[in-house]
Amino acid sequence: MRVFAGIDIPPEVKRSLDRLITELRSAARLRWSPVSNLHITTKFIGSWPDERLEEMKSTLEAIAGIAPFDIAIRGLGWFPNPHHPRSFWAAVHAPEQLATLARATEEAVFRLGVGKETRPYSPHLTLARIGGTPSLAELRRRIASLDADDFGEFRVSEFHLYLSESSPSGSVYTKLASFPLKSI
Repeated sequence: MRVFAGIDIPPEVKRSLDRLITELRSAARLRWSPVSNLHITTKFIGSWPDERLEEMKSTLEAIAGIAPFDIAIRGLGWFPNPHHPRSFWAAVHAPEQLATLARATEEAVFRLGVGKETRPYSPHLTLARIGGTPSLAELRRRIASLDADDFGEFRVSEFHLYLSESSPSGSVYTKLASFPLKSI
């Protein structure tokens, strides 16, 4: 099974991003993310044996000492850069606790044999993936003309272990377990 740890996005923020995607979708032929799939990844774990699922859950449950915190979804951008983008995303503005949660998750699963990420942690919401070299001129024009790029704020009080399954219509994410944040 393919799994990752992450944070769910509340319905009101998803609705705001759905309005954005609806407004932009016809501007470029991209692989737009289903709004139901939007999440903030704290650690992509990858392939994990079914028989070790409880071990993974116990390890993530043991992450403690991180108090709930607020996140704002504001701004849009491109990875790896605006000149040769592979993905289009909404920016995540969060306090240090999000980076702390990502580091704690990374360290915890590393002890289980999961490799460490080589790139710096850069939280975002992937709105679309870009294959080939589509024309992005109209998309860029529409983005520049947006009235606002503030998509909402919310409190993070838990994180989740997700199962990622491929289907003909794209990836399907299922929550396998939830872990409350708590300060010690």
